[in-house]
Amino acid sequence: MATPPTLRLHDTRADATVEFEPLVPGRVGMYVCGPTVYSPAHLGNCRTFVSFDVVFRTLRYLGYKVRYVRNVTDVGHLLDDGEDRMAKGARLQQLEPMEVAQIHTLGFHEMLARLNCLPPSIEPRATGHIPEQIEMIREIVANGLGYEANGSVYFDVGAYLERSDTYGSLSGRKVDDLFAETRDLKAQGDKRHPADFALWMRADDDVLQKWQSEWSTGFPGWHLECSAMSRKYLGETFDLHGGGADLKFPHHENEVAQNEAACGHTGARHWLHTNMLLLNGRKMSKSEGNSISPEELFTGDSEHVSQGYSPAVVRFFFLQAHYSSPLNMNDEALAAAERGYRRLMDALGRGRELAGGMTVGADAATPAPTRLEEELSTKLQAARGHLLDDFNTPRCVASLFELAGLINATYDGHRDRAELTAAHFPALLTEFERIVGEVLGLPDDRAGAGAEAGGADAAAERVRGLVELLIQLRAQSRADRNYAMSDRIRDELAGLGIELQDGKEGTSFSLV
Repeated sequence: MATPPTLRLHDTRADATVEFEPLVPGRVGMYVCGPTVYSPAHLGNCRTFVSFDVVFRTLRYLGYKVRYVRNVTDVGHLLDDGEDRMAKGARLQQLEPMEVAQIHTLGFHEMLARLNCLPPSIEPRATGHIPEQIEMIREIVANGLGYEANGSVYFDVGAYLERSDTYGSLSGRKVDDLFAETRDLKAQGDKRHPADFALWMRADDDVLQKWQSEWSTGFPGWHLECSAMSRKYLGETFDLHGGGADLKFPHHENEVAQNEAACGHTGARHWLHTNMLLLNGRKMSKSEGNSISPEELFTGDSEHVSQGYSPAVVRFFFLQAHYSSPLNMNDEALAAAERGYRRLMDALGRGRELAGGMTVGADAATPAPTRLEEELSTKLQAARGHLLDDFNTPRCVASLFELAGLINATYDGHRDRAELTAAHFPALLTEFERIVGEVLGLPDDRAGAGAEAGGADAAAERVRGLVELLIQLRAQSRADRNYAMSDRIRDELAGLGIELQDGKEGTSFSLV
């Protein structure tokens, strides 16, 4: 198997950009913290999972065989008052906890499918791995880094600090600061120190989700599930661990501590963290009226947007910033993303028209690439290079826009079509399509709702046929010197978001 090209990534724990070398050549083990399924998918979480979908896609594009594990938290994620998020969701919705988990897991899957995210290789649930979590607690206690108190079991952070200098290395903060930021949960009064965290919680009689253990009838702590499941499916040491930046502390910091306490290894070799999604320059907050759900964004049923935006446009918008940078969402930025998305898809369509019918003779010698083909190749190489540079999607997209500009210029007659040859252009176009569709995961959904009436391709063909008919009528009006009608057709189409371009080869159109 060919060696994949060198990939560089910014490792949160090292706080440096490093060259990526997998533990096993040609294979990558990646774990990403999944959702706590007590409520519908949040738009900020959607951005995180789209970002790691691009990481997954890029690794596969580079030739790696990837095992992508993303968990589902359906027990153990405690609120500040000590109540489990799943229990709260069940109480508010008047359902059983596993009903809540099923409803929102299915909703989460549906939302990510709409955003064209690939499913992970393995998607384990916390409730399906209670034995593995209990076994890891036993190991931590046996190693002197956990203690039982009134039926609950806690991780002894003080004892851990005496043996390891790891704690705090991921979040990059001093241990004293981490201690000061630690939540003193109401239901965990038996802890020796506020910084200690729950490995196992004794359950009261009214708790619905609980299991038997040697310490008590209870349930595991939130941090434990990711340590246990990543070890089960990826081993004690694996390549990549990802999640939102809000999980650095305490969740990920505690994962590292648990892994090292149980088996002597810190788990992931590299950590990737996504940054937050802002709305109108501020953190999203329902209480302050500054929030929007994915569905509201798609339908436009929100005061924060002037129209609905398709899932493909929303995905494209997410790619406008590097995954580790904040991304500010507002109506203007979304509208610009829609124009950019359409421009990219139009260029792909025009490229297919230009390549249509090109064939290479079986005995023909392959000619050297033309100047235009060399320019296209340079833009493709730049796009690939940006993906290899810590999955830099905004710069990748910028290079693809430059490539699209060359295709559009050729289609409109500003560059010589003869410079596109059957020997090279179809292969260049195929690579362009791979990066857009296979790596960035951008589908061509410009046909919109017409897909239900006979498929997106059929709807697009009907639209194209109607517009070309109007182009013919406009050409006839101009030939008859009826410029008022000619201008009206152009202006009416522009009002519908269809822009006409007059070139040497005739009139073409694009969606804007």
